[in-house]
Amino acid sequence: MKIDWAALGSVFGVSLVVTVALVGLFTLGIVGLSKKESAAQRGDSAALVTSGAYACFAACAAAVAYGIFLIVA
Repeated sequence: MKIDWAALGSVFGVSLVVTVALVGLFTLGIVGLSKKESAAQRGDSAALVTSGAYACFAACAAAVAYGIFLIVA
């Protein structure tokens, strides 16, 4: 049995980058929703922050759906 270490390393690298990016994107969504609540307490309009947070969550859902598609297909 021969292991292709270059392919294994590239899969590891891509997986690491995508995981960190996905967690970061989800974190931005959570931070955006928390800013929405603090903006509402101050009386500011939080429509932009809320739409940005929902866009982050939608991008996370799209990435997860694409991953499931790749596994199933």
